[in-house]
Amino acid sequence: MMAAVLGTAAISGEGAWDLGDPHLDVIPRTPLETARIADVTALTDDFSKPQRFEDKPAGAATVRARRDANAFSQPSGNISFEDELTFKVGNGLFRKLWVSAPSSTLASDGLGPLFNARSCQRCHLKDGRGHPPENADDNAISIFLRVSIPGTPEDAMADIQGYFATLPDPTYGTQLQDFAVQGYNAEYSFGVSYQEQPVELADGTIVNLRAPTYSADNLGYGPLHPDAMLSPRVAPQMIGLGLLEAIPARDIIAAADPDDLDGDGISGRPNVVMSAVYQKPMLGRFGLKAGAPTVLEQSAAAFAGDIGISSPLHPSGAGECTEAQTECQAAIHGDGDERVYEIDGEGLDLVAFYSRNLGVPARRGADDPQVLRGKELFYQTGCTSCHTPSFVTHRLQDQPEQSFQLIWPFTDLLLHDMGPGLADNRPEARASGSEWRTAPLWGIGLTQQVSGHTYFLHDGRARSILEAVLWHGGEAQTQRDAVIEMTTADRDALITYLESL
Repeated sequence: MMAAVLGTAAISGEGAWDLGDPHLDVIPRTPLETARIADVTALTDDFSKPQRFEDKPAGAATVRARRDANAFSQPSGNISFEDELTFKVGNGLFRKLWVSAPSSTLASDGLGPLFNARSCQRCHLKDGRGHPPENADDNAISIFLRVSIPGTPEDAMADIQGYFATLPDPTYGTQLQDFAVQGYNAEYSFGVSYQEQPVELADGTIVNLRAPTYSADNLGYGPLHPDAMLSPRVAPQMIGLGLLEAIPARDIIAAADPDDLDGDGISGRPNVVMSAVYQKPMLGRFGLKAGAPTVLEQSAAAFAGDIGISSPLHPSGAGECTEAQTECQAAIHGDGDERVYEIDGEGLDLVAFYSRNLGVPARRGADDPQVLRGKELFYQTGCTSCHTPSFVTHRLQDQPEQSFQLIWPFTDLLLHDMGPGLADNRPEARASGSEWRTAPLWGIGLTQQVSGHTYFLHDGRARSILEAVLWHGGEAQTQRDAVIEMTTADRDALITYLESL
């Protein structure tokens, strides 16, 4: 895709925004490096053998592909001995079970009062994907509902062009919590039902897709706003986040083509969000709609919304409790001691360091003829229009693990309209109700091994990679239809390739 006018203006400071990378201590690239990077990341047309370094998706940070459930829980392959200790301390905080205040364990109190999980690990099981419910009676772990209501034009963020005006639900805030500490009501119980939708492939195979309907049942604080918009979210895998964070914003925005000027039917757009740390618009990279600019800010938001833990970025000890939830606001919280917040800046930094340095496992079978045939189909079908194979990260002063690595995440980190079938009809920042950030594909073939299931997409409705492909619509409708028309052998090769990532 051709570079959009938006990209050039936004990152040069000549337009409305200066979308640089203030979160990174960058050593600028030389012209020679820029030329080399353009050459090494260009799409290949030779499918007779793997590309050079393709088997190391995280560059020097790649880790060996373990055969157990800990495959996503290893530190970056190029981490120093000293930083591995920091990684392990961060892991301890990531796994820590928080308890309600007051408690004798002051370093661990402050849970809730409303929450979705007692630890980060409880959602990101083994640092992999969460587990959606099978049906309405299943224990809906690792999934929750975001909520918001439409705002007025005056509520839109004037600093960000195209920002959707949305507001928290006046009673329930921006996220529904299905647990509460003793003595308080949970906000709701998660409800879901599925309707089978058969899709016939060209070879006669019938694939049944699960079309979900979600509900917020047993509301504990009265009704939702009549215009409430709900969006289900399953916790995504955690690997490679620091490398995604280190991709130059310029390189991401250069692929944006919001008006489809090249006529390929793909119109990727960057999400732009206000940074709580830098107090300026930044490129959104994290979250299912790219609603967070950095790993640190994504982590802080999860502590507040998922666990009810205050931090320097979200200082309320009541977490997601709104002013309408007076008992929750008046509860005993775990802040106010020498930490000031329930997790202080040092603890938040440790969790962010851990999250940045979860290693990406090496490819398996990249030279297998079946895999190479699947790769050819992936490229020729146009899947690379959104699932960009490779980038080179910034050269960094203080993050050697992420510095100047050739990586293969298979994402452009841009927003794409995925059609009405996948629409949650809930905007987020500049993302519309039918747009989602392209999900990285690295590690997708290890999902069963790590998470014990193969549920994909933002809400886990797809029970296999093939089902996930068949849910694609909107900008990806052409690619989805091409998969439907494939021969059995070609379709099997495509899936084998994806499972090798």
